[in-house]
Amino acid sequence: MGNDARQYAPSAARNRDPIWEVLRPHLPARGLVLEVASGSGEHTVHFARASDSELVYQPSDPDPLARASIDAWAAASGLANIRPSIALDAAADVWPIECVDVVVCINMIHISPWSSAVGLMRGAGRVLPAGGLLFLYGPYRREGRHMTPSNEAFDQDLRRRNPEWGVRNLEGVADLAGQAGFGPPAIAQMPANNLSILFRRTE
Repeated sequence: MGNDARQYAPSAARNRDPIWEVLRPHLPARGLVLEVASGSGEHTVHFARASDSELVYQPSDPDPLARASIDAWAAASGLANIRPSIALDAAADVWPIECVDVVVCINMIHISPWSSAVGLMRGAGRVLPAGGLLFLYGPYRREGRHMTPSNEAFDQDLRRRNPEWGVRNLEGVADLAGQAGFGPPAIAQMPANNLSILFRRTE
């Protein structure tokens, strides 16, 4: 691909349409959507292309190579409703953005330390207004149990790669969200034993 900085995530191609079907009805017609841990940038472009031009997307990632991929995908798309990517660490006490209408975070919580989940909830609570949406996607345990044997094997593999990673308990994530000013989650079962989780900020 020469100097093409675009990265390709096979999971993004598989899950972007099912995610969009769940997310779309909850998005405002206009405003700003922050994606935390945008990775390759493929989700950002897919969602921005399917949205009205007045709904603007702000991708972010702490990894400079990921940000290069995001910006390359955005440039190739020709879309005007995608901002240049920003460096954002979910665990940081201060984020480089102050106010958004929606926060989206796909497949991050299980591939990062628990401190990132804590920071994500606190940060989303800071930047979202009352009624603002926090959307999460990925595998979760429920009441301490894995949803399937394949999720359990995936969890074990994650923990072998990094002891701080792992499939999280949905109840623990919901508790963090509640502490950050969000109401109880709305949950949608997704393909490949994943969940879409929607929190609304109540305070």
